[in-house]
Amino acid sequence: MEPTRDYPLFGGAFSATLPPGAINVSDLRPVPDNQEVFCHRMTDQSLIVELLELQAHVRGEEAARYHFEDVGAVQEARTVQVETVQALLLENLALRGYCEEAWVLSGTQQVAKENPQVAKDVTLHLALLRLPQYQTDLLLTFNQPPTDAEMLHDAAEDLGTPLCKGNKGLDIFPKFLP
Repeated sequence: MEPTRDYPLFGGAFSATLPPGAINVSDLRPVPDNQEVFCHRMTDQSLIVELLELQAHVRGEEAARYHFEDVGAVQEARTVQVETVQALLLENLALRGYCEEAWVLSGTQQVAKENPQVAKDVTLHLALLRLPQYQTDLLLTFNQPPTDAEMLHDAAEDLGTPLCKGNKGLDIFPKFLP
């Protein structure tokens, strides 16, 4: 198995340790200067690290919700649904001396990518680290699209066709994050 690798971010300002199979999307296509984007070679999962302008008008849990909804607007999501929002303990963070508050949010967004007629429910896990002394919100977004089996199940439900139960293949899909 391929070992994890350290990837320099934003010109080496800091780095991230990513699991085997991670691909730097900037090697494939242009990525905005304020983003670092990685995808997994075996899935459609992606990890986006963004340096954004501090949104001082929202605080606490509402700041995480604000960024989640903003990601949905950029993705032209048909629906956005927050599942959970939790505060992170600052003492557990490497950036604890710089971070004023930190949040983790999980939710789903219904987006259409390849085919505008077909929207998929994508699970997003978002971490927001607020760095007011730098006027920056550091946003990490992990996108987990539905597996092929989930999409097949949804399509079968749409057609009213039952699927076989007990598909063991669901347990072997590679994971982007350990």
